[in-house]
Amino acid sequence: MTIERVGILGSGIMGSGIAEVAAKSGFEVVLRSRKQESADAMVAALEKSLARQVERGKLEQATADEVRARVTATDHLGALVDCDLVIESVVEDLAVKKPLFAELDSVVKDSAILATNTSTLPVVDMAVATERPDRVCGVHFFNPAPAMALVEIVRPLTASDETIAAVTEFASACGKNPVQVKDQAGFIVNALLFPYLNNAVRLLENGTATAEDIDTAMKGGCNFPMGPLALLDLVGLDTSLSILDALYDEFRDPNYAAVPVLRRMVSAGQLGRKSGAGFYDYKKG
Repeated sequence: MTIERVGILGSGIMGSGIAEVAAKSGFEVVLRSRKQESADAMVAALEKSLARQVERGKLEQATADEVRARVTATDHLGALVDCDLVIESVVEDLAVKKPLFAELDSVVKDSAILATNTSTLPVVDMAVATERPDRVCGVHFFNPAPAMALVEIVRPLTASDETIAAVTEFASACGKNPVQVKDQAGFIVNALLFPYLNNAVRLLENGTATAEDIDTAMKGGCNFPMGPLALLDLVGLDTSLSILDALYDEFRDPNYAAVPVLRRMVSAGQLGRKSGAGFYDYKKG
């Protein structure tokens, strides 16, 4: 399985980030969103990122132009027909992902690999929605994709060795460090990370310390680059809650049971940086 042309679905920051990584590594990229305006916005985000790198001397203008030329944006699913690999990065909801995979299966060429960037959901549920379950897997990039070195390659029970080898080679060609993991909720990173984040919220809810002091303690005591509550705000409290719920549904471990205040904050629309308020206020100044 040779991967040369990559399709990316989803209009969020992960979609444009993965597109940048793939295009800078020499792959042709087709960005698809449901609306042309959002697809164009992803390209604009890519152009802004490349321009910043040129300004900082990290990229030559000619190279940035070559990278941009490898990327096209569309609202038409049929534009993915010739892609060798399609990576889905839409909302973390199986009710959305499963029909999308069934539709992709009917559109792209028979030899194409379909992958999901899910961080938690069962990949096998998406695989069995297609007629090519052996060519469906997880390719989980981390945010921000251009900066983060890790990619989790998720093997559902249905995936072939050839599929896993091809996407592992793709991740390596993108300059990433791929690790292979079986298809279970949270994979490696989130299965270990989210009990820690959840327990940080529990400390706050119990009045053990302020948000600032919890974050300061973990940065100073464990040499972490970011405190747990600031990290939750960056990830998004709604996304974090969905991950915790998926982990708890699979393992029934109390460490994965979301602390009540987290659920209440999501209900109140306090989602972190993207809403302007979470554990910290991002509307100041």
